[in-house]
Amino acid sequence: MAGPIVVPPPPPPGGPQATQKTSDVIGNLRPTKLFKLSNPTTYATSLSFDDSGEFLLAACSDESLQLYNAKEGRALKTLFSKKYGAHLARFTHHSQSIVYASTKTDDTIRYLSTHDNQFLRYFKGHTAPVTALALCPASDTFISGSLDNTVRLWSLSSPSPQGKLNLATPTLATYDPSATVIAIASPSTSSILLYDLRNYDKPPFATFDLRALDSLPAIMASPLAAGAGAPRDWTKLEFSNDGKSLIVGTNNTLGHLLLDAFSGELKALLVRPPQYLPLNPSSLRVTPWPSSSSAVGTAAGQGDVCFSADGRYVVGGSGGDRDAAVWDVQGPVDEETKTLAPLCSLPCKSRVGVVEWNPRYNMVATADREVVFWLPEDGVGIKPP
Repeated sequence: MAGPIVVPPPPPPGGPQATQKTSDVIGNLRPTKLFKLSNPTTYATSLSFDDSGEFLLAACSDESLQLYNAKEGRALKTLFSKKYGAHLARFTHHSQSIVYASTKTDDTIRYLSTHDNQFLRYFKGHTAPVTALALCPASDTFISGSLDNTVRLWSLSSPSPQGKLNLATPTLATYDPSATVIAIASPSTSSILLYDLRNYDKPPFATFDLRALDSLPAIMASPLAAGAGAPRDWTKLEFSNDGKSLIVGTNNTLGHLLLDAFSGELKALLVRPPQYLPLNPSSLRVTPWPSSSSAVGTAAGQGDVCFSADGRYVVGGSGGDRDAAVWDVQGPVDEETKTLAPLCSLPCKSRVGVVEWNPRYNMVATADREVVFWLPEDGVGIKPP
C-alpha cells in the first residue's frame, strides 16, 4: 500500500517563488536584501547556489567564504581561508560541502565541509592559478582550468585527477546540462573546444573559431574595438539549460557573445545599455587571461552575466556603477549588425560584478562590495534599458 503523499511546505512569505513563469516576472525583479561585506574594500569574487536553491555561497577578496540562506534571506556563517585564499567557490551536490580554488601558497583545489569547517580532501596538480571550476551536473566529478595550460578532470572521491588535457590558455571551462559535453574556451587562440566527456582523451568533436567574428559590421565599424577585432577578454562560459545556446561573457565594451551551441554560429552580440558606454576599465573585474582590460581590473570575478533557469533570458551587469540589464535571447536581433539590445534594466544602487540565477526559484543574486538578493515585486513596472 502506498504511503501518504508528502507535500513540501511553501517558501516563507516574501521568499523566492518557484511557480511563476520567468517571462512574467523578469522585468519586475528588484533588490530585496543587501548584505554588507567585512569592509568597504572587500569584493565578492564568485557566487554559487546549491542544488536546492536554498543556500548561496560567496567567495570574497578578504579570503573569506560567506554562506547565506537564500530562502530565509539571512546570513548564516563566515568561514575563513586566510592561509590559502579563496576563489571560484562551488557547492558540490551536498549542501554542506564545497570546493574552491586557492589564491596563494599553492594552486591546490580544496574540498571543505561547511558544517565543521574541516577539509575533506586536497586536489593537487595545477602549477599555476586555477581560472575555471565547474561541477558536473550529474555526478560527483568536476573540471578545472588553469594558467598552467591544462584542464583536469577530478572525482570528489580521489585526490588524483582522472584525466588531463594540455591546451593553450584553457582559462574557462564548463559542462553542458546533459553532462555529456565539456566546453573549453581559449582566449589566446580565440576558440572554443567541445569534447565528448566519455572520450575526452580524443580530439574535440567541434571547434568554434571566433576569429571569424572580426568581420562583423558591428565590430569593424566600432571605434571601441580599436582594430583588435572581436572581444577576447572573456570572463564567463555557460550553456543555457536547454543546451541550445552558449554565452561567452566579456569585459569588452562591444558586449557578450551569444553562440549556437551546436554550430558555434553567432546568434547575437549582447550590447550593454548605451548610457554606460564606453566601459570604465578601472571598474572591471580581472579576466582570467591577461588583456588590456584586466591590467587595470580591481578584483577577480566569474563573469557578470548568466542565463535564467529557463534559458530564455540573460541577466548581467549594466557596465556602470549601478543597475543590471536583461536580454531576451528570443528577441529581435539586428540582421546587419547581429546586435541584441537589452529588453529592460533592473534598478539597483550598487554595481553588478558577479551574478548567479537560482536553479529552483525566480531569484537572482548579484554581488560587488555587497551581496544582493533579487525577487519579483508586484506593481513596479518595467524600467526601459
